[in-house]
Amino acid sequence: MRYERIRTGRFLLRRNRFVAEVEIDGEVVDCHVKNTGRCRELFLSGVKVVLQESDNPNRKTKYDLIAVYKNGQLINVDSQVTNTVVEEWVKESGYFQNLKLVKREVTYGKSRFDLYVEYGEDKRAFIEVKGVTLEENGVARFPDAPTLRGVKHVEELITCMQDGYEAYLFFVVQMKCIKHVEPNWKTHPEFGHALQKAADAGVHLLAYDCLMTEDSIRADRPLPVVLE
Repeated sequence: MRYERIRTGRFLLRRNRFVAEVEIDGEVVDCHVKNTGRCRELFLSGVKVVLQESDNPNRKTKYDLIAVYKNGQLINVDSQVTNTVVEEWVKESGYFQNLKLVKREVTYGKSRFDLYVEYGEDKRAFIEVKGVTLEENGVARFPDAPTLRGVKHVEELITCMQDGYEAYLFFVVQMKCIKHVEPNWKTHPEFGHALQKAADAGVHLLAYDCLMTEDSIRADRPLPVVLE
């Protein structure tokens, strides 16, 4: 996945979930934040950020905030890009052999899953994608805030398994230098318990870190998902 019209700036403050103030070439501008998570450890005053300039002249904000530098490391915070990252991985990795169909945003039961895949002779799979931006001492944790929606998706994946589909939860770790991925037990233990239940039921848990530049991101290296 490649971005166009990239700029860099200096983060000043986050006014609300959707808008931040950023200084670009000495000018303070409002930017759309493409991540509604807390990201408190990332959005610190003075840090270097990466922005994408919009090509829509009618937008209220001219820029989207898509990445942040943390201790010199680039971390993508664009929650809208992760589905594209996984879709590209599905098509290019060969993980799903004899791939026949890939669809985005498919409703099943009470949930809308990010991807639906048909492959092999008669195999069908739903994939739910979770972007991960929280890192602590080389460990990536999800979620960074309680997510009842996330628990619901995990439970629905179990239902898919029971109905004869394959089910995958795919963690896109939007950075490098990560040892493994684990649930954020302190912030939302219910998600961790749901994840353990899903793994026991046969839901596949995948995690990949990402290879990034300021204008690109792609899935790179598989990571262990640790549930203990």
